[in-house]
Parts: sequence; structure tokens; C-alpha cells
Amino acid sequence: MAEVSSPQIVELAEELKQASINGVEVEAPIKRNPDLTIQEAYSIQLYNIAERMKNGNRIVGKKIGLTSKAMQESLGVDEPDYGILLEDMVIPTDNPVIKPNQVIQPRVEGELAFILKEGLEGPNVTVEEVLEATESIVASIEIVDSRVKDWDITIKDTVADNASSAFYVLGENFLDPKEAERINVKMELYQNGKLINEGTGAAVLGDPAYCVAWLANKLYEYGIKLEAGEVVLAGALSAAIDAQPGDEFTCKFTEGFGDVSVRFEEEYNTTKEEYD
Repeated sequence: MAEVSSPQIVELAEELKQASINGVEVEAPIKRNPDLTIQEAYSIQLYNIAERMKNGNRIVGKKIGLTSKAMQESLGVDEPDYGILLEDMVIPTDNPVIKPNQVIQPRVEGELAFILKEGLEGPNVTVEEVLEATESIVASIEIVDSRVKDWDITIKDTVADNASSAFYVLGENFLDPKEAERINVKMELYQNGKLINEGTGAAVLGDPAYCVAWLANKLYEYGIKLEAGEVVLAGALSAAIDAQPGDEFTCKFTEGFGDVSVRFEEEYNTTKEEYD
């Protein structure tokens, strides 16, 4: 794994950091450095996570991306990727609103989230161990966003960009992991009251719990483990949908998971400071 502090890693990481701060997309890291490796991309990710934590932010979980075969094939990879969830990415369930200055080119995904009661450390974590370590499973919406122009990304670009993470909101029904129907659960994604797409738990590599096991084992390669109390977003059950100011999204889940929603506030002629 490349050193997080190497000049090349710092330069590319700083470009992504400034894009997030300024709300202006940048050129893909792979275009700036065609020889960038996946290990270096994760180093860029970790650099910016460390930078954000300097201001008192803290890690609250992890997310898994590229869990569908279609997305893997589109990016020419054969496994998922992951990102880090921070405290300032949490959108409250009772007021799930995204303001215009918080995102650049957002998309919405519906998925299941695992709330851990015990830590998980690879390299040989199983699905059964994931279920034993999980306190509950809950419906969720993830808002993904890319700091890269026009979402023109490769696997290395999205990894460097913290797996295109932005925000997430959890539903209200926390189900027992050993009783919840995580594989056959059906999710319908509505945009402004119109059904856009749908999917099932089986869409994420056959089993969302398998994805969590994959993550625990992958993190082991980087000296990281899943901690008790963390939230793990297990991957999108259907394709991500572009979001515009004024849009409202609802994901309706079967099998007792219930619904979860998020609204994108209208864009007003106001300054960033007025939002803060």
C-alpha cells in the first residue's frame, strides 16, 4: 500500500478535498496519473478521511459499492469497493433534507444497512459471523456524489473519492438480523411519487450479509476492521438515480423494513454562509 503522505498521493487528495469544499468538480485522478494503482487510490481516500477527522469528525461506519455485476462489468472490475462513513454524513430520519450547497451531482440509492454490536476482523469472516455480530438490519437511502467531472470515473477514481460517498439516512424499523428477510426483500424507488426502478436483496452479490463479510475481509488487507456500533451500508438494490433540487425520493421496502425518504431542498438565491 502506498504511503498516505507521498507527494503524489497528497496532491491528488488535495484536489478532491478542494472540490468537496468548493463544490466544483475536478478531473479524474486517473487522468492526472494514468499509472495510479488501486492501493494508491485507497491511500488517497484515507488521506482525506484523516483530514476531515482533524476537525473533530469521527468514523461511524463503512459503505460498500459496486455490489452489482452490471456495475462491476461497466468499470471492468470483479469485486466491490468500499468507503468510510463519517459523522457529518448522517442525515436525521426525522428531517431527511439535503441542501443545495451540500452536494455537487448527487444520486440516490436504496439499500440495507447493518448495525454492528460486535467488531468484525478478517481475513476469514463468514456470513454467519456477520449475522452474529449484527444488532439489527434497517432500510436506508444513500446519497452518492462524485467530485469528478460528469461522473467520468474508473474504479480507481471512485475509490480515491471515498467510493463516491456523500450522505445517508436510515429508516425507522430495526429488524433482528436472524429473522429479517434480507435476500428476498423487495425495494421500490420512487422519485416525486413516480416509480423509477426496483430491486431485491439478492441484487447485491446474492446476499447483503455476504457483502459485509467481503468488506471485513477486504479491510484486513489495509489493517482496518469493522468496529462495534458501526453502520455498514451493504450496497444498492437497484441503479442510482440522479437527483435535482426539489426532488423527493422514497424507497419502499417489503418484509417489515418499511419506507425511508429524503428530500432535496429547492435552490434559492442565497449564500453558502446562510445555510451553515
